[in-house]
Amino acid sequence: MRELVWPTRPACRGGSSLAATPRPAATVVLLRDGRHGPEAYLQRRPRSMGFAAGLWVFPGGRVDDADRDPAVDASWDGPPPAAWAARLGLPVDDARGHVVAACRETLEEAGLLLAEPQPDPGELAGARRDLLAGTCGFAELLAGLGVRLDTGRLRYWAWWVTPEAETRRYDTRFFVAGLPAGAAAAAHPAEAERERWLALVTGAADWELPMLPPTRLTLRDLAGFDSTAAALAAGAERPVERILPVLEGAELVMPWLERYPVPSPLLER
Repeated sequence: MRELVWPTRPACRGGSSLAATPRPAATVVLLRDGRHGPEAYLQRRPRSMGFAAGLWVFPGGRVDDADRDPAVDASWDGPPPAAWAARLGLPVDDARGHVVAACRETLEEAGLLLAEPQPDPGELAGARRDLLAGTCGFAELLAGLGVRLDTGRLRYWAWWVTPEAETRRYDTRFFVAGLPAGAAAAAHPAEAERERWLALVTGAADWELPMLPPTRLTLRDLAGFDSTAAALAAGAERPVERILPVLEGAELVMPWLERYPVPSPLLER
C-alpha cells in the first residue's frame, strides 16, 4: 500500500522537533439517493469543540480501547475482523476497533445503527442514551437489542492523517455506508449544532461551508457517482493510500501539490 506523504518537517508548531503521535480514528460517510443524485449526511461541530470546531464533518471519532473487544464478534455479521484486517492493513484487534468505532460513532452522533434487523426506534433511542452515558458497552447494546452488526454495509474509502505541525492529530480511516431503509439520522445536541443532507456535488463545491480537506475531497471523490449503489460498488475494491498533508502558513498542501486554505474557524482559534 503506497503512502501519499511529504517528508517530515524539521520543526512543528510551538518549536518542537517531534510530531505528536496521531490517535486512531474512524469516520463514516452516510449516503442516500436524493432528487439530484447521492447526498451525504454532514454535521456542523460546535465552536466549543477541541477539534474541527465550527466545521462541517461526517460522524466519527477516536477508536477506544473497548472498540477492540472481541466480545462484539458474537453479534457480528458481514466480513469478519480478519477480513477487515487484510483490507485495512492492520492487526485483527485494531481492524475490529476501527470498524466498531465507525459503527459506534454513527450511532452516538447520528442515531443510526448499521445492524440487522433494524431495531425499534424507541428501543434504539434508549440504547443510544445508555451508550452515551457509559452504562452499557457496544457489544452489550447489540445483544440487548437482539441485532447483529452488519459490517457488510461499510466500504473502506480513504485514509487521512492530520499534518505533523498540529498538536492534536488523528490517523483516520474513512468508510462509506448507505442509509438503512426506513432509518433517519438525528444529531446529538452535544455533538452538532446543525445537521443536513447535502448533494455531493454541492457539498464539494460550496466554499461557504467550512470543511477540512478530508471532508471536502471525499465529497469530491464521491460526486462522480450517480447513485449510492454505484459508490458502494466502487468502494469494494477501491485502492486506499495514506494521505498526510503539510501545513504551510494558512494553507494545507496535499501530496499531489493541490493547496487547500485552512478553514477560517481554525484560523480564528
